[in-house]
Amino acid sequence: RAGSRVAYRPISASVLSRPEARTGEGSTVFNGAQNGVPQLIQREFQTSAISRDIDTAAKFIGAGAATVGVAGSGAGIGTVFGSLIIGYARNPSLKQQLFSYAILGFALSEAMGLFCLMV
Repeated sequence: RAGSRVAYRPISASVLSRPEARTGEGSTVFNGAQNGVPQLIQREFQTSAISRDIDTAAKFIGAGAATVGVAGSGAGIGTVFGSLIIGYARNPSLKQQLFSYAILGFALSEAMGLFCLMV
């Protein structure tokens, strides 16, 4: 059972482990100190400062990409309603049809912004 635990550890945990605690036999790590009985060393995966910094940078990059997508959605909504006002000023008799197209354009633009936030 203890050997299977060691096999399921991430590769980086095995590679970055301390060399003085390793034996040459395989994946099980023993510390044979007291009474000649080997004791299994329990190690937890520790992240380094560099990997934490990389994770933080990736989160900020993802947040920036989502912000750009939402900004594009806002620009699209502004364009849709700006076109509605221009179209209504040119031909007031098409008010209802132009408004339904504007609502459709708003919904599609807003949906794209929400997809950017979800991904």
